[in-house]
Amino acid sequence: MNTAGELQIYNSLSGQKERFTPIHANRVGLYVCGPTLYSEPHMGNMRTFINFDMVYRYLLKLGYEVKYVRNITDAGHITNSAGEAVDSIGKAARLEQVQSLEIVYKYNVKFQELQRIYNMLPPSIEPTATGHIQEQIEIIEQILKNGFAYVVNGSVYFDVKAYSQQYNYGILSGRKIDELEEETRELNAQEEKRFFADFALWKKANADDMQIWRSPWGDGNPGWHIECTAMSTKYLGQTFDIHGGGMDLKFPHHEDEIAQSCGAMGCNPANVWMHANMLNVNGQKMSKSLGNFFLPKEIVEGSTSVFTKSYTPNVLRFFMMQAHYRSTLDFTQTALDAAEKGFTRLSDALQLLDKVPTAGQSSFYVNDLIASFYSAMNDDFNAPILVANLFEAVKRLNLINDGKDNITADDLALLKTEMHSFTYDVLGILPTGVQNNDSKLAPVMDLVLELRQLSRENKDWTTSDKIRDQLTAAGIVVKDGKDGVTWSAQ
Repeated sequence: MNTAGELQIYNSLSGQKERFTPIHANRVGLYVCGPTLYSEPHMGNMRTFINFDMVYRYLLKLGYEVKYVRNITDAGHITNSAGEAVDSIGKAARLEQVQSLEIVYKYNVKFQELQRIYNMLPPSIEPTATGHIQEQIEIIEQILKNGFAYVVNGSVYFDVKAYSQQYNYGILSGRKIDELEEETRELNAQEEKRFFADFALWKKANADDMQIWRSPWGDGNPGWHIECTAMSTKYLGQTFDIHGGGMDLKFPHHEDEIAQSCGAMGCNPANVWMHANMLNVNGQKMSKSLGNFFLPKEIVEGSTSVFTKSYTPNVLRFFMMQAHYRSTLDFTQTALDAAEKGFTRLSDALQLLDKVPTAGQSSFYVNDLIASFYSAMNDDFNAPILVANLFEAVKRLNLINDGKDNITADDLALLKTEMHSFTYDVLGILPTGVQNNDSKLAPVMDLVLELRQLSRENKDWTTSDKIRDQLTAAGIVVKDGKDGVTWSAQ
């Protein structure tokens, strides 16, 4: 049941839902702003990445060939809340008294671990800013050539006023140039920018910069926004289908990406702009100062003081899927406990699929129920409605099990296929008994594999094969190699 032509996506650029039509038939180019590797991603960051993992999964479910690009920021000057360009990676490195690349490596390892724990599919490619310095320089040169930038003392700034003579600066965020003019404070003698809204494309190296590259304007570092323009267009083309990221990136980061692409190539880089909303904790914005801050791994380990217990990655993903990606999500213990109970109910029903009796005819239209799964996701990836519709299927399964509803064997097989697909493949929930947390699963697997090895040594092939087959059914792949036995949770 392929309903790809019915997919509607809310486009931040137009402020409304639009029927999704990819530039190239059956192929989708998706770019999502990835982590900045100066610290471990917080739960708000992870919510964004998990939501776009769900988007990626559903596009695959619809049969699209998806090229998913998510960058890694491992260099450059990040714009802080005061509008200043700050070398956050270098700052973190100095605090820990290590090199910048050590900080980058440390936090990339942590991010990759979180991807595994939360069962996120890897993107098609994860390009890094440091691996694309030349591409960034070339785009800056084109922007300068087109008259939308200027050089001051070895730094290059985007000229928002010049750009606004030909393009709409604020097309994504709704910001108006006259409003920015009103916000403009008097620039002091030390500042190089001509206008408050101008932003750095390249920053001249400071004496304490830990990463420095050569450029036509002197040694320095790329600005924050230019890397995404360089990497998205390199791998997806000057115009691609979908650009995603957190709501906090809408301005200035994504607005400036559009400006850079128009300034260099004369076109908006993406047809659809998607933004995932923020999260709160106990009704307030997550903040260290409020004492409600926690990291994605802490809530799994139960090491955060914000909650009195730990929650599995499955429960946390399921909880997040109960809020639309454009809605604010409030983490509370009451809500998490409710999600845990709901998840158990869904898991129990999925196991019922192998046990319920079948009849000569179905007492309800199974195809209509399955169509409701697609309808929910085609409505701007409405995961909460999908979850509600899955629970309607749960209700039906329980009625069948109690002898109050009927279903044919063929309808049951179809329902099983689609419930598994939408739960495991689209929502990203792992089958019961499997968690992508090798640190907790490893001791159990050591024991299981030891028992399997004893069976093999005793030539008890029936038990050995049964262990392997049961592990495979649970999503754990065991491989026998010349260097020993390896396993992985799929």
